Amino acid sequence: MDAKTFLYAFGMWFLFVIVAILNGGFREKFVTPRLGKQTAHIISTLIFICVILTGTYLFLGSLNVDLSRSDLLFIGGFWLTMTILFEFIFGHYVMGHPWETLLADYNIFKGRVWILVLITTFLAPLFVGTYLRK
Repeated sequence: MDAKTFLYAFGMWFLFVIVAILNGGFREKFVTPRLGKQTAHIISTLIFICVILTGTYLFLGSLNVDLSRSDLLFIGGFWLTMTILFEFIFGHYVMGHPWETLLADYNIFKGRVWILVLITTFLAPLFVGTYLRK
């Protein structure tokens, strides 16, 4: 994978961050008051998974580069790493959320499905890239 493709992948991740913030704002302003915190969390997660898959499709579909399986996994791993770092660094040091609150989103036994976003973030380039090759 060349540097230009990597920069495009970084730009796509940055767009995902912007959409994630907007999605969270939409969830808190409109969905949570009407449906409750847990249902809003699930709906917001599903919306963002659709955004990731659609964005990945548009991103990979617009590239004129033949990416290998390892390139696609690298992009997914890069997106995943950046997402987790952003979530904890921004969430704790900028937004002021305690570490316990940030870690609580990983507790699937309490109905928190955020981990599905992370799995999708990692696997979307591989799945979409494989689909586009056919």
